Amino acid sequence: MPSNIRTGEHWTRPGHLDPHAPAETGPPAATAATPTREQVIAGLRATSEGGADLVQLLTPEGERVSHPEFDVDVSAEQLRGLYRDMVLIRRVDQEGNALQRQGQLGIWVPLLGQEAAQIGAGRALRSTDMAFPSYREHGVAWCRGIDPTELLGIFRGADHGSWDPGSTGFHLYTIVIGNQCLNATGYAMGQRFEGRVGDDAGEATMAFFGDGATSQGDVHEAMVWSAVYDAPLVFFCQNNQWAISEPLERQTRVPLHQRADGYGFRGVRVDGNDVLASLAVSRWALDEARHGNGPVLVEAFTYRMGAHTTSDDATRYRLDDELETWKLKDPVERLRVHLLRSGSGDQQFLDQVDAEADELAERFRRYCFDMPEPPPERIFSEVYAEPSPPVEQQRSDYLAYLADFADQPAGGVR
Repeated sequence: MPSNIRTGEHWTRPGHLDPHAPAETGPPAATAATPTREQVIAGLRATSEGGADLVQLLTPEGERVSHPEFDVDVSAEQLRGLYRDMVLIRRVDQEGNALQRQGQLGIWVPLLGQEAAQIGAGRALRSTDMAFPSYREHGVAWCRGIDPTELLGIFRGADHGSWDPGSTGFHLYTIVIGNQCLNATGYAMGQRFEGRVGDDAGEATMAFFGDGATSQGDVHEAMVWSAVYDAPLVFFCQNNQWAISEPLERQTRVPLHQRADGYGFRGVRVDGNDVLASLAVSRWALDEARHGNGPVLVEAFTYRMGAHTTSDDATRYRLDDELETWKLKDPVERLRVHLLRSGSGDQQFLDQVDAEADELAERFRRYCFDMPEPPPERIFSEVYAEPSPPVEQQRSDYLAYLADFADQPAGGVR
């Protein structure tokens, strides 16, 4: 069954209250359920969950289709590369979950189910473009050349990110919901002021956020500013249907991409479980931005198949049959089937990718286990871009305290 039902002009999901409906005692508790045969067929064949304007190039069954406005030509080698990207980053994500459960990480933020949206958008970016992530964009990080091991320090509490945003074109993770959109707007305006926009060689910026972030003032302010000043910015919203435990209908009364109309720029809804459609729409949107045609909002209509974070229990607010329906639209499986059907890949290739994923997972785990604990004085490093006498004094005082502490006799007064 579709996960969203259109009721008049209001989006609602089965099991959740419609504010226009008669008062009830409340939504039913989530219960385990197995889809019927009819639901399975509907889940595989239905493409209308995202509305008639959903851009799709690869159906849930792995069939290649065309779109009158958005399409992309990819070779068999490029298809295999996209599949490899998704498989490897999914395996990293699975290991991140496991490491947190083993006490090696303080928290992990899963991307399960959103691989196609992130890899499609990430591979659309040029090396001269800039990306501003939230805290779930492991797939985009992979596309920007960030080794997955560099993500571990954030979730282990050892650092705030160890890569260089300037050389990678990938900003550090942003924990404050929606704040990266303001940062991205400022950066994009810099591109504009410095004349790096306006032709095929132009630069663009892409900001990644979720459906829940669209309720934040930072996102609204970024869209207002970007629209008024034609910032070369693509707002890439991964609508995974849930803002922690709040469903989509608690965030908006209209499809999210239609909000762009109110700001005066183009909004497009793409099938976020379709890596080809995500790639095609992202390329188009970035091209619009780099040519100076102003911002674009891309809504990647996808689904968070895992928990919001490892601190979340999605079974408390989400129906199992909803999850089972979306599993039928799995982005990795969709491309795997297409590779086999089209002859662009064979079982030997699939096995090679699986073996590579095993090697990456082992390296990822070993790196986490062997990570050194940062020294206490690390807290004073990289606080400001320029030397700060107050911070240096605090660091000196703290080191003196540590030295005095170390001189205390065992069992003495500390």
